[in-house]
Amino acid sequence: MIENVLVLNANFEPINVCNIRRALGLILTDKASLILNGRGVIQTINQIYPIPSIIRLEHMVHRPRPRVKLNRREIFRRDNYTCQYCRKRTMDLTIDHVIPRHLGGTHTWDNVVAACSTCNHRKGGRSLAESGMILHHHPAIPPASAIYIFGRHLHENSEWAPYLQGW
Repeated sequence: MIENVLVLNANFEPINVCNIRRALGLILTDKASLILNGRGVIQTINQIYPIPSIIRLEHMVHRPRPRVKLNRREIFRRDNYTCQYCRKRTMDLTIDHVIPRHLGGTHTWDNVVAACSTCNHRKGGRSLAESGMILHHHPAIPPASAIYIFGRHLHENSEWAPYLQGW
């Protein structure tokens, strides 16, 4: 009951990920319909219910475009868990401000990168020019596309891919 279910809007746009229990509640109250069942069934005393993998809401839900939040996890994900100075791929990363905050740098997507602790310590509170280090990828805001937002679930739910591609 803890597996993820992709929730599509009435126009088949991906809008959310919920658990199986929530998805079954939406289906049983006729707020959503089953699109893909790839997980088997739940058998009760009286009925058999399919375990959904993808559901579609019956009525259109208008909501603002999703934005990727600026936090540690998303910075590391954007930078592919790789130090942007030495290209070392590790899970032990820190956040580095390209232009240090005490020199007027801001905490925004285009000023923060993932860095290993060695490179972050070596750069210190200096600018790139002062430290003599080079940045291998220029930081930017990650795309707010469905494939980026819900893509972290694709390794366990490969059947979602066709529904995430067009958005």
